[in-house]
Amino acid sequence: MNNKTLLCIVGPTGIGKTALSIAFAKAYNTSIISSDSRQFYKEMTIGTAVPEPEELAAATHYFIQDRSILDDYSVGDFERDVMDLLPTLFEKNDVVVMVGGSALYEKAVTHGLDIFPDVSIEIQDFLREEFEIKGITWLQKELEHIDPEYYSTVDIHNAHRLLRAVGIYRASGKKMSDLRSGTAQQRDFKVIKIGLEASREDLYDRINRRVDIMLERGLEEEARQLIAHQELNALQTVGYKEFFGFFNKEHGYEEAVRLIKRNTRRFAKRQLTWYRKDISVKWYHYKTRHTEIVERVNVLLMRNNLN
Repeated sequence: MNNKTLLCIVGPTGIGKTALSIAFAKAYNTSIISSDSRQFYKEMTIGTAVPEPEELAAATHYFIQDRSILDDYSVGDFERDVMDLLPTLFEKNDVVVMVGGSALYEKAVTHGLDIFPDVSIEIQDFLREEFEIKGITWLQKELEHIDPEYYSTVDIHNAHRLLRAVGIYRASGKKMSDLRSGTAQQRDFKVIKIGLEASREDLYDRINRRVDIMLERGLEEEARQLIAHQELNALQTVGYKEFFGFFNKEHGYEEAVRLIKRNTRRFAKRQLTWYRKDISVKWYHYKTRHTEIVERVNVLLMRNNLN
């Protein structure tokens, strides 16, 4: 499949990746793979900014609300499923679009996953008991102490990922940042990465307005319907866990909204920190006309096909 290309749309949350992905899907009459690790779940719609019905109808989408939060689904599962799907999609089109803000899931497909040491059940259980007693703040500080580099990019509110990183360190003495080798696995398709960016002021304004829209659409009620499952990894997600705190009387409604906006901004900052290290990303201002970006990518595709 050397003449096939996976076109990845990346960038921080709320920047406009969905609209650009649809522009590319229309331009190449192709499909879209979502690499957003929270849009997989059918119970989470408003808080994950699932594309609108008319957007979903504009192109064939994969990995959008195709499973339940009760189903275990890892980044390794996603890599396997996408790699199984791509040959079928590439039979129909030379270009397939992948879009989403979950950087690790994008990397799993384009780059491959690194191999990490096993962590014994005993260490996992002991660490989880510590976490249940001492809380998320303790876990965050623990990771920041042992691996500040990984701490600067990981979602520090995702207890599952923090526990995994600390557990690996306790089991092997190796830091997650060192284990991420950066050595790409061989893929039989080419990859082009397009990133959307904005000034910090514009990005934060877009994020704040996006949260306001989610609230108007019923984010609080969506979270309330999921509170019985609040311990699931899928729900350790900005927009839901802050409302769980409100429902559990840990803080008020206004504080929940403030935390959602703040934590979303922090998440966007971590996304940018991750993607800025990827020199293969070709960045465009988020207000650049989609037709112009498509035209520039056409040039890249022609160059790639000549090589």
